[in-house]
Amino acid sequence: MIEMAALRRKIGPVKAVIHCASSGRGGPEAYREVYLKGMHALCAIFPDATPLFVSSTSVYGQSNGEWVEESSRAEPVPETGRTLLAAEEVARQAGGWVTRLSGIYGPGRSVYLRKFLSNEAVLEAGGARWINQIHRDDAAQAIFQMVTTVAPPGIYNVSDDTPCNQREVYEWLAAHFQRPLPPDGPVNPNRKRGVTSKRVCNAKLRAIGWQPEFPSFRDAIVGLS
Repeated sequence: MIEMAALRRKIGPVKAVIHCASSGRGGPEAYREVYLKGMHALCAIFPDATPLFVSSTSVYGQSNGEWVEESSRAEPVPETGRTLLAAEEVARQAGGWVTRLSGIYGPGRSVYLRKFLSNEAVLEAGGARWINQIHRDDAAQAIFQMVTTVAPPGIYNVSDDTPCNQREVYEWLAAHFQRPLPPDGPVNPNRKRGVTSKRVCNAKLRAIGWQPEFPSFRDAIVGLS
C-alpha cells in the first residue's frame, strides 16, 4: 500500500483506474485477494479516479438459454462468482464502470479451438449449452472506449454478436477444418461458468458506439486461414 501511495504521488492526478487482473485459475481465496481486496485497494489509493472493474458474464446463473442483459438477475452459484459481484459493487459505489466479459479468445487463447484440434473436445450432453465469446482485441477496445469517451457509469456486457450453442461451435469447426465432429460426453460441472446456459446481449455497449471487429468467432478463424 505504501509503495502504491508513493506511485500515486509520483504520477500525479489519475482520471480513471482499471482493475483487469487474473486469479491465475485460483479458487475462492485467490478471488478474494485479487478481485475484492484489489478493488478496495485501488479505490483507496486513487480516490479521485473513476474505477473500472473487469468482471465476467459468469455472474449470470441462468441455465435455460435465455437472453441476459445488464438488468438481468445475477445470482452465481460458485463462491468465485459471488466474489466478483462483491468487487463489482465496490466499483459501482465509487461511481465507476463494470465490464462483464464473455469467454475471451484470441492469439494463443481459444479453449474450444484448442480442444477441438487436440481431440479433447466432447459434445456435453449433446452440445445444447449456449456459449458466449469475445475476441481479446474487441474486449480491449470496449474498455478503452468506455474510459476515453466517459461512458455513463454502470454495468456493461462485453460479448460478440453471435452466441452459439456448443454443437454449433464444433459443427462449424469440423466443417471448416474438415475433421470429424467430437463425440458425445458428460457435462463438465467444474468450469468457471459451471452448467449455465444463456445468451449474452451486448446492446447497451453498442449504444455507446462500440462494435466488434469480430462479430463471431468464425470471423477470427476465417481471418487466420
